[in-house]
Amino acid sequence: MKKVGFILLDQYADWEGSYLSSMLAQEGWAISTLSIQEKVTSIGGFTTQVDTLITKENPMNDFDLLVLIGGNSWHLDYPEITQLLTRYIAHKKPVAAICGAVDYLARNGLLTHFNHTGNAQFFWNDFENYLNKEQFLEQQAVLDKTLVTANGTAALDFTELTLEMIGFTQEEAQKKVDMFRLGYYAFCEKYGNPYL
Repeated sequence: MKKVGFILLDQYADWEGSYLSSMLAQEGWAISTLSIQEKVTSIGGFTTQVDTLITKENPMNDFDLLVLIGGNSWHLDYPEITQLLTRYIAHKKPVAAICGAVDYLARNGLLTHFNHTGNAQFFWNDFENYLNKEQFLEQQAVLDKTLVTANGTAALDFTELTLEMIGFTQEEAQKKVDMFRLGYYAFCEKYGNPYL
C-alpha cells in the first residue's frame, strides 16, 4: 500500500488538499497527517488531530508522496520540516506544495533546479535562497520532475498534476478532476454517466 503524508500547519487551507486526499484514499493510498504540533485548526475552523509529529529525530522516509497544504503559518521557520523536505527533494521523492507552502520552499532554496509557480513571484524578492527566478512560470500549477507547485486558487490543477506525478496518465488524472471542474452534467456529456 502506498502512503502519502499531508503536512498541515495551524491555519491550514482545508480546501487545498481535500480533492487530492479523497482521490488518493479511493485509490487505496494510506493517508496520514503530519505537523509540528499535535492539533491544528484550519482556516475553515476544522480542528485536526495530527497522526504524526515531525521531529528532527523522526526521519519519516516511508512516504511515497509528501503534500504541503498552504495556509497562514508558512511564513515562520520550521527546521524539522526543512530537514524533511531537503531529504525528500534530494532523493527525488515526490513532493507537492500549494499556496503558502510554495513560499516556504522558495525562502529555503528548495525550488532550485525546478520549473515552478506560486502565488506571486514578487513576494519572494527578499528571499536570499531563491536563486532561480527565471524558472518561475505564470501558471496555476506546474509539474517538473518530482515537484508540483501551485498557487492558492489552483486546488483542482494541483490535484491533477499531483496525480500525474505519481503515475496516473494525463487522461486519467484529467477525468478524475473533471467531475469537479466541469460539474456532474457537463462531465456526463463529455465522458458518459459514471453511475450507469
